[in-house]
Amino acid sequence: MALVGKKFPNLNVNAMDEMGDTFKLNVLEEAQKNSKKVLLFWYPKDFTFVCPTELHAFQEALEDLEKRNVKVIGASCDTPEVHFAWLNTPKDNGGIEGITYPLLADSNRNLSSQLGILDATNEQYDEETGAVTIEGDNVTYRATYLIDEEGTIFHESVNHMPLGRNVKEFIRLIDAYTHVQEKGEVCPANWEEGKEAMTANREGVASYLSTSSN
Repeated sequence: MALVGKKFPNLNVNAMDEMGDTFKLNVLEEAQKNSKKVLLFWYPKDFTFVCPTELHAFQEALEDLEKRNVKVIGASCDTPEVHFAWLNTPKDNGGIEGITYPLLADSNRNLSSQLGILDATNEQYDEETGAVTIEGDNVTYRATYLIDEEGTIFHESVNHMPLGRNVKEFIRLIDAYTHVQEKGEVCPANWEEGKEAMTANREGVASYLSTSSN
């Protein structure tokens, strides 16, 4: 079920910061109370292969995102203790030492279940024992949410496990949404910061197409 245009779930989740401190983090409140956009990205597991490349890529883009008033939050279903161990593992050894944004530890899967991004499949219910069995690791796909200052989701995407994300595309989407907020114009295909946008009417579209074809 698409969540774009809806408020992000109002849920407190365990999180860990770069210092190893565990605390409760509410993504909706992060956006609303601090009047910030939020980029929340989920990855399947700590101590894997593609995942650390993504976490380091978001770290490298952190300054650019913070300049855009964006809070970056990573998330998986690992526990805070596993996050802490990974944060203390050097990059050369597959770790994420140097990551400074918070990591959600959704080990009870309350938030990821609400978002519908777990890979659990073929759920079986045993009527005799009441036990439920599933296929899959019951971890998240590579889901990404962009949330505005009101707590409304304006972008969501989900990649399969082997497919790493392009961080620059999320920056482009944030720039485009900010342009819409500030200028009231809409952003056409392949729009980037500094390019011409257009007004949402026939005259505006015709003007844009005429200009872009010259």
